[in-house]
Amino acid sequence: MRFPHLTIRAGVWLFPLLAALLFVGSPAGAAPEQPGTIICFGDSLTAGYGLDPDQAWPALIEEKIRAKGWPFRVVNAGLSGETTAAGARRVNWILRQPVAVFILALGGNDGLRGIPTEETERNLQAIIDAVRRRHPEAAIILAGMEAPPNMGPDFTRAFRALFPRLAERNALPLIPFLLAGVAAEPALNQPDGIHPNAEGQRRVADNVWAVLERVLQRRLASD
Repeated sequence: MRFPHLTIRAGVWLFPLLAALLFVGSPAGAAPEQPGTIICFGDSLTAGYGLDPDQAWPALIEEKIRAKGWPFRVVNAGLSGETTAAGARRVNWILRQPVAVFILALGGNDGLRGIPTEETERNLQAIIDAVRRRHPEAAIILAGMEAPPNMGPDFTRAFRALFPRLAERNALPLIPFLLAGVAAEPALNQPDGIHPNAEGQRRVADNVWAVLERVLQRRLASD
């Protein structure tokens, strides 16, 4: 897969921290039990940079859940510009609420900045450990990311490999690549070539749903 030359822009900090806790809708109808909370913990790709909140993939996941009448609600905890190090510092605040499923979708900004892959892996592991300490019954899903080719082949290979390694080590379901079918597709991205447009976000939601649906089915079957 080919990527355009990607750069970090100061404008990615347009979303305030409070927006990271936006509740994206609610389950359809009155559920007989308290709905489980799905936390979507990521960066601008999750926050829906440049789009309305209801166009971001967490809101689209909420629509899929509501269509099935399942007792889950979705929290968009995406924060534009966030690295894995910043996420590791922020996560305990997010974890003060109940968590049924935690989708970990960080790492893209690490790849763009060329942060050593060992550091990225260490930070992601710290986030996983924090979730398991606070919410041992929560399911954790890891979203894989890719680094742009201008970082060099050694870096891009090492970056790609850290996500399946973390998933295997921690026995986590893995979304192989969050932006599969979207990255480097001009028709699916905003003019910056980095952030998905509304149609691109629908593709991202499908990538997430391919893994999340099975996780939710298992949780419903075990309740």
